[in-house]
Amino acid sequence: MSGRLGGILLHPTSLPGPHGIGDLGPEALDWIDWLVEAGCRLWQVLPLGPTGYGDSPYQSFSSFAGNFLLISLDCLVEEGLLSSQDLDPRPDCPPNRVDYSLVKDYKERLLTLAMDNYHKGAARHLEDDFTSFCQAQSAWLDDFALFVALKKAHQDAPWTAWGRTLVRRQPEALTRTAEQWAEEIEAQRFRQFLFFRQWSVVRQRAAAAGITIIGDIPIFAAHDSADVWVNPEVFQLDDEGEPLVVGGVPPDYFSPTGQLWGNPVYRWDVLQTEGYRWWIKRFQAVLAMVDVVRLDHFRGFEACWEIPADAPTAETGRWVPGPGASFLQALQKALGDLPIIAEDLGFITPEVIALRDKFDLPGMKILQFAFDGNPMHEFLPHNYPRHCVTYTGTHDNDTTMGWYESAPESLRAFCRRYLGSDGIDVSWDMIRAVWASVADWALTPIQDVLGLGSEARMNLPGTTEGNWQWRVTKGQLTQALAAKLHDLSFIYGRLPS
Repeated sequence: MSGRLGGILLHPTSLPGPHGIGDLGPEALDWIDWLVEAGCRLWQVLPLGPTGYGDSPYQSFSSFAGNFLLISLDCLVEEGLLSSQDLDPRPDCPPNRVDYSLVKDYKERLLTLAMDNYHKGAARHLEDDFTSFCQAQSAWLDDFALFVALKKAHQDAPWTAWGRTLVRRQPEALTRTAEQWAEEIEAQRFRQFLFFRQWSVVRQRAAAAGITIIGDIPIFAAHDSADVWVNPEVFQLDDEGEPLVVGGVPPDYFSPTGQLWGNPVYRWDVLQTEGYRWWIKRFQAVLAMVDVVRLDHFRGFEACWEIPADAPTAETGRWVPGPGASFLQALQKALGDLPIIAEDLGFITPEVIALRDKFDLPGMKILQFAFDGNPMHEFLPHNYPRHCVTYTGTHDNDTTMGWYESAPESLRAFCRRYLGSDGIDVSWDMIRAVWASVADWALTPIQDVLGLGSEARMNLPGTTEGNWQWRVTKGQLTQALAAKLHDLSFIYGRLPS
């Protein structure tokens, strides 16, 4: 992390486009060009894995795989795997929201057709690359493809409902089902090949433009995932594969009853004995896709809020020590310099700060959290250290306009006093404040650049419906907005040298 830079938080699902969801096709390349016009050299995304429960990027079926919903159908037409006529009829989705049910059905059908066409001889130029990809990624790809095939065979039931021989991964059962579902397994491998092929084009375009992509690693793995099914020994599970305890956070500013995430908690003693091998592979996989990672829920590596699996809310949990410095030392030994942003939000103790600072990791500052009337609040820009990453808000916050409109007048009054603002264009007043700060990196969700209200919120923590759906619409990313942001980047020294 070096130099003063600015950037945008935008998940690829939120890009515009004609197929019901943002993807890795032409609009992703146009987005990179817009970032350059705006003087931004940082692009932050959410986890890129295949989404499971609630369509959340933080509840993925795999820590290693990509989300097939991001595969560009237009690129498949260019590759010769589909015809342009195949794309019709398109899903009847609103342009500013993702209807995941419609999009999944649509893309499932067309990706199956693309695979059929490939088997019939279409896109012969892909054969060697596909073979090489399957060989290079076999360590995770084979298990993931089998996992997805088995979920389909069991009507999408979680892996704990597949029967004892598969739950326990008995070799004979795995061999038998792999043979039985060979065609579906091959189809899943092919989808992963297409995803990573398209993502590599996007990443190369970003690198050529001088843009750093910031990715995201959730601290926990989803229970219903290939990660947990394949590696049950590193999670706290009972004999049937069900979690004994789950992760979450105690009551906080997001939720009065805390957040009950439902993810199984790690057996850190087992992971430590193995040299944190699974975690190191996870980091290596993500860093093959992005340049820097936001390490979600960093405080959980110092101590984790552990909740009984049968608890109705997160209120009855307890703090349990995490792996601490030994984990980060193992990562450092394997990776060298740690390209990590520590998501150090929530209930933060001196021990968490000491762990972050021991490894010289930048923390996060969220401007929306700063206006409680205390001029010494650590999230007010005049109190920032240089070595941090500041945001107007994140995917877990309301948009700045939505936050301001719903806030108590006492908070809004302090916000206006601090920003020297009349509150009419508070989104841009907040962007100016973080861009002007001493923080090395400053980011804002694209919703704030567009000045949108609560209707554009990406996620409401503690809820499972209606999240992750918002999209930019065609024409919203104007040259005028890019020029306005470029001017701020120039004035506050955030243009690349």
